[in-house]
Amino acid sequence: MNDITIREMLPTDWEFVANIYKEGIDTGIATFETNVPTYKAWNKAHMSTCRFVAISTTEIMGWLALSPVSNRCVYGGVAEISVYISKNSRGKGLGKLLLEHVITASEKEGIWTLQSGIFPTNHSSIKVHETTGFRMIGKRERIGKLHGKWVDNVLFERRSSVVGID
Repeated sequence: MNDITIREMLPTDWEFVANIYKEGIDTGIATFETNVPTYKAWNKAHMSTCRFVAISTTEIMGWLALSPVSNRCVYGGVAEISVYISKNSRGKGLGKLLLEHVITASEKEGIWTLQSGIFPTNHSSIKVHETTGFRMIGKRERIGKLHGKWVDNVLFERRSSVVGID
């Protein structure tokens, strides 16, 4: 993992980010989305800060971005995580690196709670969230349909120990 760098995601990374997103969609356990959105739609749905890619010397191997959970100001410090690792890079610890990186970066941005909704069958995502200090706070049963079947979502959150504690 010494040859991996995490840097800010650039608009010019979109082709690679979109391909990795498509690989996640194809697993059937990463998202309710069935198509990769346009960059314009994706960009509008995600925060302008805390967007990162994990790169080796030759390729983008994974990405992470935050979305606001609400436009109400009281939730301004709460963000939802999207994290995707390329098919050929899974199981190498990139998810953990990206989550650890965004924890620090998000706290600098005043984010006090990070949350994730994970399919119960996505065991590796659940494990990496638990490893990085997230806790399961509940399960939303039959919250959405994917390919005509109801799917549950397990909710995880990580509360900052340095932001929003007063």
